[in-house]
Amino acid sequence: MFISELFYSVQGEGSLIGVPSVFIRTSGCNLRCSWCDTPYTSWRPEGQHLSLDQILDYTQQNSTGYTVVTGGEPMMAPEIVALTRALREHGQHVTIETAGTIYAPVACDLMSISPKLSNSTPEGEWSERHERRRLSEETLSRLTTEFEYQLKFVVSRPEDLEEIVDLAKKVSAPPKRVILMPEGTDDKTLSDRGRWVSELCKRHGFRFSPRLHVHLYGNRRGV
Repeated sequence: MFISELFYSVQGEGSLIGVPSVFIRTSGCNLRCSWCDTPYTSWRPEGQHLSLDQILDYTQQNSTGYTVVTGGEPMMAPEIVALTRALREHGQHVTIETAGTIYAPVACDLMSISPKLSNSTPEGEWSERHERRRLSEETLSRLTTEFEYQLKFVVSRPEDLEEIVDLAKKVSAPPKRVILMPEGTDDKTLSDRGRWVSELCKRHGFRFSPRLHVHLYGNRRGV
């Protein structure tokens, strides 16, 4: 598999925030978000090719039971099904962090879906392709039907709320499954946005998630 990085940290986002986890970050993505915080897996994919055995060895040596497969877009990796099934066989709780545009019959305990809103569309040559690919209601409906899931939205402006409410209704997601997270890669931006994002959560019964890893370690790799 083409892997950007393997590391052991605490989950920084979503319903399992704070849980010590091994992170397997695949490299490669079908989208190009304007605010992407891992451009080394999307705009400029980089990494190394590792065998499943190498990945599993690292997981077994470091994990306390929780593994997060993230990206990039891990669902586009050719070996994603084999990897997740092997992780499950090794007793791991498997979270997959995905944009929800691609389906694969993976082994997954928590499908952490982060649908990309219009705030993610970049300018330039990737604009049309990204906008065309960023949402697949059919795929979202399948993922939210077949797996335990959370819908985790990156919020950068109050106007994003209309898109979030509309999409949650389309996939019949109850408020407790919807998590709002401020967009940002530094403490001040996250705090400033977090104040009004939390008010949106209170108003609609959604859950609020900080970006714990940014608060703890800053915007850097391997954390």
